[in-house]
Amino acid sequence: MSTVFLNGDYMPMSEARISPMDRGFLFGDGIYEVVPSYDGKLVGFGPHMQRMQDGLDAIGIKLRVDEAHWRAIAEQLIARNGGGNLGIYFHVSRGADSRRNHAYTENVAPTLYGFAFEIAPAPVPDKAAATRFRVSTEEDLRWRRCNIKSTALLGNVMHYQTGHSRGHDETLLYNQAGELTEAAACNVFVVSKGIIATPELDHQKLPGITRLMLLDILRRHSDLVVEERVVTMNELRNADEVWLTSSSKEVAPVVEIDGEPVGDGTVGNVWLAAETLFAKHRFNY
Repeated sequence: MSTVFLNGDYMPMSEARISPMDRGFLFGDGIYEVVPSYDGKLVGFGPHMQRMQDGLDAIGIKLRVDEAHWRAIAEQLIARNGGGNLGIYFHVSRGADSRRNHAYTENVAPTLYGFAFEIAPAPVPDKAAATRFRVSTEEDLRWRRCNIKSTALLGNVMHYQTGHSRGHDETLLYNQAGELTEAAACNVFVVSKGIIATPELDHQKLPGITRLMLLDILRRHSDLVVEERVVTMNELRNADEVWLTSSSKEVAPVVEIDGEPVGDGTVGNVWLAAETLFAKHRFNY
């Protein structure tokens, strides 16, 4: 039976309860993070917690818990759930009030929830062993504050379901100008003639932690050219390589878009170089 954290206490998941008046339940009014850990070692914990605080500040949830406190909770969840390869989920909602009201509640304690779940072992930088992703494309119809990691994920879920219904692994999104934004649950990179590019951050994209780490690692530890800029759908469809990045996938190669191969349809050498570097430095953040 898994052990969870709820408002300062650890308990079996079956015993965890929140009020039906919790604004996270009623409005999706909250912020969340998911942090991978391999054999007890957390990946990108500091940046994840900074993004959580940024999200809480952005939506006006008045909570300040320092990184060391969150880390202690994460370590307890890892220990109480047997260690190994686990994802740590943290969720903060605005809390529960006695009535349903669109306006932010005042003088209500936020709800803090955390749990651990099994994940696959850390990806291995091996072209033969790499999971190959096949994806769909769709116009981005979500709200205009995608830079906030809100628990209100229905727009992302609907886009992801579109690809899933087609037998694909993800859905790449583009805006009305024909520019790539991100995927339903990932950031996106393209490689053309050896140059790596990813869409620059704005309100249309989540500032992914794996994206952040990969950019820093490539710039510090390689001679590869990396750019943050507008990426058009035409460039995407003609790229030599396309990658997805997320905490669960790390750097994942895309081999097919809308039924058409990416490049020659195989896992690329630039991906191998990038994932090799990421694997070497993943625990340094």
